[in-house]
Amino acid sequence: MKKIYLDAPRVGATEKKYVNEAIDSGYVSSVGTFVKTFEDTLAHRLGSPYGVATQSGTAALHISLHELGIGPGDEVIVPALTFIATVNPVMYCGATPVFVDVDPKTWNIDPKEIRKNITERTKAIIPVHLYGNPCAMDEIMDIAKENDLFVVEDATEALGATYKGAHVGTFGDFGCFSFNGNKTMTTASGGMVVSAQEKRSRHIRCLVNQARDLEGDHYYSEIGFNYRMTNIQAALGLAQMESFEQFLQQKKAFNDIYRRRLSSLGSIVFQEAYPQTQPSFWLTCALFDAETDVQETQKQLELAGIQSRRIFMPGTSFPPYQRFAKAEYAVAQEIYERGLCLPSSTLNTNEDIEYVCEILKKAKVST
Repeated sequence: MKKIYLDAPRVGATEKKYVNEAIDSGYVSSVGTFVKTFEDTLAHRLGSPYGVATQSGTAALHISLHELGIGPGDEVIVPALTFIATVNPVMYCGATPVFVDVDPKTWNIDPKEIRKNITERTKAIIPVHLYGNPCAMDEIMDIAKENDLFVVEDATEALGATYKGAHVGTFGDFGCFSFNGNKTMTTASGGMVVSAQEKRSRHIRCLVNQARDLEGDHYYSEIGFNYRMTNIQAALGLAQMESFEQFLQQKKAFNDIYRRRLSSLGSIVFQEAYPQTQPSFWLTCALFDAETDVQETQKQLELAGIQSRRIFMPGTSFPPYQRFAKAEYAVAQEIYERGLCLPSSTLNTNEDIEYVCEILKKAKVST
């Protein structure tokens, strides 16, 4: 039985060539030419003046909050519906996450809910471009400006997505990206912080290297972190960038097939996009009607060799964050209960996605 993948990466001969070059250079750790080239190449592609590679997307979020001085007593507004790695860095800083509900159509953080939850302790907002779907950045940036708040964009799932022609991750004080093995392009494990702020970017570059003085020799004037990307990872990333546009087009084609084949059922709806945006469709996710047994549907897919995954569980469902719940987060909860992430891996073909649709139709009829 052929396996149809949820989010596995496509890695081929070019990736092997670049990685072997990194190995042959003798620089396999954080020193080597590939890291700087990867940073510059990706930052330029995004239209951002500065980019600093990191160990992971989580590290990128943490170092961004740290650089902004977020700490004990501060509140950071986060969406209730997101991967937990959005919220954990807030806790690393000793700050308090303030969960707000999401928009029922886009599934992204709801600007109206942001406004309702701002207090005198609020210091930052982390909008998450969920599953590659851009947030309403004009509204969010207006709110931030009106209330003197920082914005750290969690674009870890959204490389390649645009809002009014500009890449997500370039609107806030910092934009954070992930190149984990399940992302549209991968460095195996890695991330990046992009920004238009030269001074802060230089300081982050120092901080990710144990706060080693950039001009000195093993001198450390403050506490830093071991958040660097390796030369091997950067080599893999550069190779992946050569195919990135193809990856984006492939994921868009998959999304088009799902919508064309399944929307007619009337009982399956998809994440909507704001006007003048272009999602990256990292994962295409479907929302089933209340009568559908999502777990049973997932089992039917599994029996057919098809990988799937539940939508992210609301953050306040987990023990470390239950005490921060201030509401029921009804929209986020409903999306979790009724939602399913469908195969979107670039290893799949259009024919594979057509097959997934056939299985989903049969599962829907049987349930």
